[in-house]
Amino acid sequence: MKFATALCGAISGRIARPGFRPYASDDVIGAEIGGAVKNVLAIACGVVEGRGLGQNARAALIARGFAEMTRFGLARGARAETLGGLSGLGDLVLTCSSTSSRNFSLGLELGRGGSATELMADRRTVAEGAFTAPVLRDAAQAAGIDMPITAAVCALLAGEATADRVVEQLLARPLRSEAV
Repeated sequence: MKFATALCGAISGRIARPGFRPYASDDVIGAEIGGAVKNVLAIACGVVEGRGLGQNARAALIARGFAEMTRFGLARGARAETLGGLSGLGDLVLTCSSTSSRNFSLGLELGRGGSATELMADRRTVAEGAFTAPVLRDAAQAAGIDMPITAAVCALLAGEATADRVVEQLLARPLRSEAV
């Protein structure tokens, strides 16, 4: 472990630049989960934009999506500081806010009423979240982890519900403490 820490420090020092500040982590699980879950949540944020629901709705979705990411990540052995760091929350905020994001762009078109099947067939780039969503949903269900946003994205992608319907279902969930 001491060697790995020294090596990370040496590499970080060599590649750091005034506009690029790398942070080392040995939490592979946390980095992988952050990288996978944010793509699914970016699709949901694109839907929010496509439906014209506003910035407050997107901010709420990112916050509740981060809660989903954290529940799933901690249950799978990720560390909270990784999920709350650049490879978790940092990447989540960027991907859920950028029109350059392939996943956000897919959600945007779904929110505007596009068909998932047609949109996926016409894409020249890969929106990883479309493939990650059902795997993530199934893993969460098997572990008893509540991930309603992920489930909503799956329903939308599978053509089981419209964008309006998944938004309606998410907003109709029982009220509870944010700490849960």
